[in-house]
Amino acid sequence: MQSAPRSDSRITAGIIALAAIVVLIGGAFAGLVLEGARDPSGAFAAFDGYLLRVARFTLWQALLSTLLSVGPALLVARALSRHPGFPGRRLILQLFTVPLALPAIVAALGVLALYGHAGYFAGVLGALGGGEWPGVYGLSGILVAHVFFNLPLATRLFLEALGAVPTDQWRLASQLGMGAWPALRLIEWPALRAALPGVAGLVFMLCITSFTIVLTLGGGPAATTLEVAIYQALRFDFDPARAVVLTLLQIGLTFVVVTALMRLGANTVGDANLPVAPRRYLTTGKIEAALNAGLIALALLFVAGPIAATVLAGLDADLGRLAGEETVRRATLTSAGLSFFSAVLCVMLSLSLIAARRALALRRRLGSAMSLLEHATDTGAGFVLVVPPIVVGAGWFLLLRGVTDVFAVAPVMVVTVNAVMAMPFAIRAVRPAYDAASERHERLCLALGISGWNRLRLVDLPSLRRPLATGFAFAMALSLGDLGVIALFGSDSVQTLPYLLLARMSSYRTADAAGLALLLGLVCLMLVVVADWLGREAKA
Repeated sequence: MQSAPRSDSRITAGIIALAAIVVLIGGAFAGLVLEGARDPSGAFAAFDGYLLRVARFTLWQALLSTLLSVGPALLVARALSRHPGFPGRRLILQLFTVPLALPAIVAALGVLALYGHAGYFAGVLGALGGGEWPGVYGLSGILVAHVFFNLPLATRLFLEALGAVPTDQWRLASQLGMGAWPALRLIEWPALRAALPGVAGLVFMLCITSFTIVLTLGGGPAATTLEVAIYQALRFDFDPARAVVLTLLQIGLTFVVVTALMRLGANTVGDANLPVAPRRYLTTGKIEAALNAGLIALALLFVAGPIAATVLAGLDADLGRLAGEETVRRATLTSAGLSFFSAVLCVMLSLSLIAARRALALRRRLGSAMSLLEHATDTGAGFVLVVPPIVVGAGWFLLLRGVTDVFAVAPVMVVTVNAVMAMPFAIRAVRPAYDAASERHERLCLALGISGWNRLRLVDLPSLRRPLATGFAFAMALSLGDLGVIALFGSDSVQTLPYLLLARMSSYRTADAAGLALLLGLVCLMLVVVADWLGREAKA
């Protein structure tokens, strides 16, 4: 086995990256602890009926969202798997990636444009209900938006599990004349059942940490989750003691879910790279084919509806006037600048951890146990999944409010928090390519004494150009559409596009909000498409 030199700058860079993560998360916890110690009676007083009601609703909406997303996804994935030659199948799967690229606030606006009080379907839904359609604010709106996001994700993950079934099993089933029900029971269901806990856990985690959807569609105190309650406690009520209790409870719930996900081996970044549709040897009856086609069509309409509504509502807006507004131009430049620096920082931190992990693995003797530092570089970025952005922002908000103007440090907080939160995605894109490049170049670099900046410039960057660009594009898209941190630290002087969009929605300027949503959605979608294309090229 190749061995790394005893003094390796990659390890030093990894330690610095870990220290940055520790400072960010530790500072948030310090803010919470200090605030709790400053007013312990207020913290204890926060344990009241409101806290229990918010916690109960957080779990309830996440459970319902998971059931409504995962259940239909099982059926849709099986239908797509049984018909690899279904007309437009490839286009449908590409459409199912769009919700993953859309910022949550854009999707929420699409749901309102379709099912809201003045939405495209308001007349039909009102006629069916025998009165005026009240809209989808509250639990119903939250569920619709969560299913819009998570049904395509769960479908792709289940379809990936079905695609992993060996072709020999299908060939043997065909030779035995196996029908649809035995094939489901003996071949498909075991594959789906193995993937079910991880997929359901992932969807549950995404719903329990949903902030933007609940903030825009919650509809009042009766439909408030822990993260939204944290935001309200700091920005509107300014009740730091209650914010501390809510934050600690949110961290506890998220920790339990993420720990369960890791034990289940779930894909916590929600990436599903689908294989080529395998050949199916079983014939499908006409009734089953019709039912499967109906399922696929319903899922397609459900996913395409809010997307189409977002586009149509955006095109109806006065885009020329919006483009000429100084506020919009300033918010666009702010979003572009913050997301760019966030993506740069994310890629730097991710590459540092990846390189340090590889160097430590090469230094470790064959068969020996991993050191604590190697464990940290391997899983350190995943720790941020336990602490949602709004929680990190809340901790730093409390820590900084007695030291400086918290709104003046908004750019720094947005860049750093979004960079760290995007690291799991960037690491997933870059690490396989870095390990492969290290296998090819490690011995030669040791022999020639190439290390540090020279190695990065001459060896690593040329080999990792496309994977790094993939991670950069994903990180920039995530930062561009994020509302969690800027919702706390944003102000009239520091506004991003999501923040401005939320402000226009709050002031009932829905036409302007629709135009901004179209602009934001197109930019984020373009970034994710570029990232996906670069990722495929890197693997080719």
